[in-house]
Amino acid sequence: MKIAVASGKGGTGKTTVAVNLALARGDVDLLDCDVEDPDVALFLPLEREESEPVTVRIPQVDEGLCTYCGECARHCAFNSLVVLPSRWLLVKERT
Repeated sequence: MKIAVASGKGGTGKTTVAVNLALARGDVDLLDCDVEDPDVALFLPLEREESEPVTVRIPQVDEGLCTYCGECARHCAFNSLVVLPSRWLLVKERT
């Protein structure tokens, strides 16, 4: 059986529910995939088996080549670029 506890909003009790489900079920593999706040280890004495760094790519614009045509913004997979008539803006964090 596989159970996932997920929500886009923080502070809703996902970790609490997941930990309690794992404790109630017994012999389970509990994965804390929260990129910003992996807190399961605060509730349980866990041994980390595997860890992998997570990075976010930040677009780089060569201002010497930029014509402010907007092509970069149209192709940005993360919708991080806004192109105005005489400059571009990088949206670093989306909420």
